[in-house]
Amino acid sequence: MTTDRAIRIMAGSFVLISLALGIVESPLFVSRHFLWFTAFVGANLLQSGFTGFCPAESIMLKLGMKRLG
Repeated sequence: MTTDRAIRIMAGSFVLISLALGIVESPLFVSRHFLWFTAFVGANLLQSGFTGFCPAESIMLKLGMKRLG
């Protein structure tokens, strides 16, 4: 698995989990504050798109995961 694919899987999972924990209508609801985590993930994806820098990718590369292309 490449870092590109792992980051997409990780970000998507974080968004779905934080929504499930932060929306009142969810059976998994804990607190609305989990929606801040959703916003944080979205902001990181946005800045990564503009700058090309992703902290998660840096960590994955140090752990030995391969980069796409």
